[in-house]
Amino acid sequence: MSPLFGWLFHHRQSACALAGVAWLLMFSPRMRAENWQQQVRTAVDQHQLPVALAVVDRRLAQAPADMEAHAWRGRLLAWTGHWPQAEIEYRLVLDKFPNDVDVLTGLADVLLWQQKYSEALAVLEKARSAAPQDPEVLVRRARVLSKLQRVAEARAQFRAVLNYDPANPAAITGLASLTGDSRYALRIGDETDFFSYTENAQVETATLTARWNRKWSSSFGASAYYLFGENAGKGWADVVYRFHENNWVRVLGAAANPQDVVPESEALIEYGHGFRFSNSFFKGLESSYQEHHLWYRGAQVDTLNTTQIIYLPREWTWTLSATGAHTRFTNQESDWVPSGSTRVGFPLARRLTGNLLFAVGAENFAQVDQIGRLSARTYGGGLRYRFAESQDVTGFVAIQDREYGQRQTSFGLSYGIRF
Repeated sequence: MSPLFGWLFHHRQSACALAGVAWLLMFSPRMRAENWQQQVRTAVDQHQLPVALAVVDRRLAQAPADMEAHAWRGRLLAWTGHWPQAEIEYRLVLDKFPNDVDVLTGLADVLLWQQKYSEALAVLEKARSAAPQDPEVLVRRARVLSKLQRVAEARAQFRAVLNYDPANPAAITGLASLTGDSRYALRIGDETDFFSYTENAQVETATLTARWNRKWSSSFGASAYYLFGENAGKGWADVVYRFHENNWVRVLGAAANPQDVVPESEALIEYGHGFRFSNSFFKGLESSYQEHHLWYRGAQVDTLNTTQIIYLPREWTWTLSATGAHTRFTNQESDWVPSGSTRVGFPLARRLTGNLLFAVGAENFAQVDQIGRLSARTYGGGLRYRFAESQDVTGFVAIQDREYGQRQTSFGLSYGIRF
């Protein structure tokens, strides 16, 4: 036995201790680094973003120059809505690693959310130079182009992604959304109502909507009615002004010929606001409030309405609406009646979407047939098929059960084109 092996044999405990110290000196920093990242990922998977941020802050207190920790801090700040602070973290990392595609796309996101569209596009151009075929970069670029009203370029970018990734859901959704960015939209529709207690009714409607720029849009429409044995024609116009992108005001006016079945004049004002959430379940919310005034021959109806549209994952939506209507008739006491509705919208296929509706409340038909207030429940649903990027067909059916055994069944079909 050599002297070295003899010494190791007789001092094996000391040798093991020395080997352990050497192993710790060599590998423990790396293990600690991997440990904090694993803690962050676990907390993120469990939707505990404050816990993840605390882990990152502890890591930066130990290693202030750790760019991976700074990148994680930028992501977590962005996900919790602290966009200016996230922007600072991302730019700090890019000073060291200017071609990091993940950090570039993260910075583009926070710039987009802050409505700094031109800056976001410049960052995405750098990311595209570093990763020319990365769909995450190209889809983001298309979204920013659409925000800059460069719709043709955005559409071409979405199509380029679909050319080599036909099933890309973000590109499919983004391309479909651009149909709403067309300047004009024309919709023609017909509705037929079948009543169990009177003759059937029909309504034909045509509406033209124009988007003049990012802030202003307007609509003009006309309807022809055959209700309760009378013919009526109504025309209306409205204008919408959007400010700060997520806020809007809408004003509408309408007029009809003298008759007893539809309002002879109308006025409406609406205010709405959109919210964005950093939440895996609730993606966003649009909340609006309306005041609607309707003047019939011998009656006036004033309604107060609030509507909430909740945007859910996988393109689902949930709409809740509540209305209070104040009805005043000639030589009769005024009366308030409540109503409410809920609607769920969902995708069925690439070009097909559906919805289900339930509504409950009270209606007052005293002006037309002198039957007083009725409680009613409505069940319905609809389908929308988009057979081209700018064209769709929409249909619905609704059944309303009223007191006294009365029932109304409605069918509607409309065609829309954007150009």
